Amino acid sequence: MGQLTLIRHGQSRAFEQDSDRLTELGEFQARKLGEYWLRQNVSFDEIYCGTLRRHCQTAEIVRECFAAAGRSWPAAQNAAALNEYDATGLWQRLAPALAESDVEFRGLHADFQQHHNTPERNRYFQKMFEVLTARWLRGEIEVEDVETWIAFRERVRGALKQIIAQEGSGRRVAVFTSGGVIGLSVQSALQAPESQALQINWRIRNCSLTEFTFSRDRLSLDTFNTLPHLDDPAWRTYR
Repeated sequence: MGQLTLIRHGQSRAFEQDSDRLTELGEFQARKLGEYWLRQNVSFDEIYCGTLRRHCQTAEIVRECFAAAGRSWPAAQNAAALNEYDATGLWQRLAPALAESDVEFRGLHADFQQHHNTPERNRYFQKMFEVLTARWLRGEIEVEDVETWIAFRERVRGALKQIIAQEGSGRRVAVFTSGGVIGLSVQSALQAPESQALQINWRIRNCSLTEFTFSRDRLSLDTFNTLPHLDDPAWRTYR
C-alpha cells in the first residue's frame, strides 16, 4: 500500500489585494512542519504541489528545511489540477449575482460588505460563503468563467487518480494543496454525500496533515487535519 499525505498551505493573506501569499505566521507554520518531519525522520518518494503561490511557498519552505539539514527532498511536480476552487470568483462574481435574485442571501452579502474592514469580517464572510458555496455545489447558480462544482470535482479526482496510478509499490507521496481539495478527497474516500466535502473543508486548518493509504483502486483515510508540528494553539489558524 502507498501512503498519501495532503498538506494544506500555511496561513495566507485572505482579503488582501495580493491574497495568494503566506503571512509571516504561515511561513512559520511551514517551517515548523519541515522541522517536525526532520525530527521524525519522515521522507517522501514524490512531491506534488498546486501552482498557487501559497502552495509553492509552503512546499519551498519545507524543502529549505531539509536542504539546511543535508537531507534529500524530491523535486516538486506542479499541477494546476491540485489548485483550490475559484473562491475569489465565487465571492466577487457569483455572490453579487445571487444577491440580485435572492433576498435572504442579499442580506448576508450586505452584512459581509458592511464588515469587510472590521475584525468581524471572517465571521460574516463565513456565514455568507457557506450559503453561497452550497448553492454553487448544487449547481443552482453559475456565471461565465467561474469554475463549476462539477468541473472542480472532476479535475481534483482526476489528478488524484493519476497520482495513485503511477508505477511502484509502497510509494510515499506528499501533496501541497488547499482545503477544498482536501475536503473533496476525504469525502470521496469515505463515499459520503457530496455536500460533506464543503463541511469537511470548513474544518481544515492551515498547514494541517491529512493522510491516506492507497492502492491502484482504493483510497482509505488514515488521519484527518492533524497538527503535530503546531503544539501551541496560538499557531493554529483556519484562514
